[in-house]
Amino acid sequence: MTHDIDLDGVFPAMVTPLEADDSIDFDGVRAEAQRLERAGVDGLVPVGTTGESATLSHDEHVSVVETVVETASIPVIAGAGSNATHEALALAERTRDAGADALLLISPYYNKPEPAGMEEHYRTIADAVDLPQIVYNVPGRTGRTIEIDTAAALADHGNVVGYKSASGDLGRLSELVERTREAEFAVLSGEDGLTLPALAAGARGTISVAANVEPERVGEMVHAALDDEFERAREHHLALGPLFRALFWETNPIPLKEALSIRGHVSPRMRSPLSRLSSDHRGELESVLADLDDADRLLEAER
Repeated sequence: MTHDIDLDGVFPAMVTPLEADDSIDFDGVRAEAQRLERAGVDGLVPVGTTGESATLSHDEHVSVVETVVETASIPVIAGAGSNATHEALALAERTRDAGADALLLISPYYNKPEPAGMEEHYRTIADAVDLPQIVYNVPGRTGRTIEIDTAAALADHGNVVGYKSASGDLGRLSELVERTREAEFAVLSGEDGLTLPALAAGARGTISVAANVEPERVGEMVHAALDDEFERAREHHLALGPLFRALFWETNPIPLKEALSIRGHVSPRMRSPLSRLSSDHRGELESVLADLDDADRLLEAER
């Protein structure tokens, strides 16, 4: 089946707020979904890497998806996946039943499948779960790159509608755009600092960490680029550059949760083994956010 889902635009990779006892702060999940939707993002991506999916139980994972689906009126692309195909399939089915509009499927991690095994993994899920699915390539986390041949082959499957690129390799991204131009398939940036170059190469949007902090500005950058207004897009890209870098000073989502805490949105608590942002970086992050706040005030005054 071919699915009609619009992947043009900005899709924040949401954090999972935590209570003092390490349980999930579901009121915080609802508040974040509402805040981001009000800011005009094009969809929401809960329980991905940024949502600390690696330290959530499957029951918690599904409950977060259900909460976001119940709260938001924009598309919900839920993270899923595992390094065991049978487990990834079970989680994909539960996430579908929780009401997700699409799935973001991280590639199998740690066991390093060869290309044939990688393709079979994704086809097994795509054949069984009738929902739009995005292949997620993040070799820095998984230890294995999804080869371009594999991704291009999967683009022919009616349920595989996109590819999130988080490898840092614009050449590979551009080749995949080139090879899937005739397919109903969207290449998405997974790295904020490379989103504008990726859009110039033919990507259609971004699953963004920085959009949690600056949803309006990231949205303006992406939609300007999609409208071929690259000079305006570049202004936003350059203004956001310090934030893009700051959010990866330490392991994502450590700096992001700290930034959202500074802005008064969520607690900075992380599930072990991740820890709070270092004190030196926190001071630098406060300066980056203060500069953005000043710039936002100037922009608002000009409108």
